[in-house]
Amino acid sequence: MKTHDEIAKALQRRLVELASNIAEIDNELRSLLPADWEEQATQLENQDALAGVETSKLQEVRQIRDALQRIAEGNYGVCAQCGEAIDPRRLKALPTAIRCISCAG
Repeated sequence: MKTHDEIAKALQRRLVELASNIAEIDNELRSLLPADWEEQATQLENQDALAGVETSKLQEVRQIRDALQRIAEGNYGVCAQCGEAIDPRRLKALPTAIRCISCAG
């Protein structure tokens, strides 16, 4: 299992990647609509889909920041519900997990 420092580094790298993705989405969402009505309709549909993707990425950013905060505070890997240790395999698969498998189910 990775140490918490290694997990923090991987989470930081993911934050950089997400920031880049979100910036690209923001640029696309702010682009001017074409003059053609049919093209406008298509672009508006695409913007709706992009807005959903952006919301998902922003939620992941919040989860990563929360995980980094838990690492900094020394309570990373502790279930927020029961207080038991979260299985390292779960943390490897989902480094932002806040509950053990028993409490998450």
